[in-house]
Amino acid sequence: MDSDLGLLNVIDVEATCWDGEPPQGSASEIIEIGLTVVDLVAGERVARHRVLVRPARSAVSPFCTQLTGLTQAEVDSGLDFADACKLLAVEHRAGSRPWASWGDYDRHQFNRQCRATDTTYPFGSRHTNVKTLFTQAHRLTKRPGMAEALRLVGLPLEGRHHRGEDDAWNVAALVVDLTRRGAWPTTPAF
Repeated sequence: MDSDLGLLNVIDVEATCWDGEPPQGSASEIIEIGLTVVDLVAGERVARHRVLVRPARSAVSPFCTQLTGLTQAEVDSGLDFADACKLLAVEHRAGSRPWASWGDYDRHQFNRQCRATDTTYPFGSRHTNVKTLFTQAHRLTKRPGMAEALRLVGLPLEGRHHRGEDDAWNVAALVVDLTRRGAWPTTPAF
């Protein structure tokens, strides 16, 4: 029996950012990957991971530190982007396990950065946009932010918002809630 049966990777990334336009020659790069594994059959979060990523074409701005809590010194201790992608593929079965994120930003950021750095994209095609699914399941007219979605279903915001590890954990709580409501798709769609 496949040990990955019923497991889902929930991903949330933080990237270098600025209050306004990036400095000349800089590009937004992933600096933290939060990953929570959800057992969809048991309906629970079963593992929590954090991968720091060292940026190569940008620096962590004071605005970024204020938003995420991440500092340049902290991310300097991280993996380079290609090694982080390999880690996702090998240790977290990113290519074979379905995955989800709140919105499409994370998927698009990985696509952009993989193309820009000639790095193999670590994920398979079975992606679910939790924000869209949540909006449909709750028959909302506007797509809420993650913190608002948690509030709407009576779940606490755990940890620091805009921290990849904590946001992945919180999005995973929303996945579990959708699963319990019978609103989670049996086949994730890209």
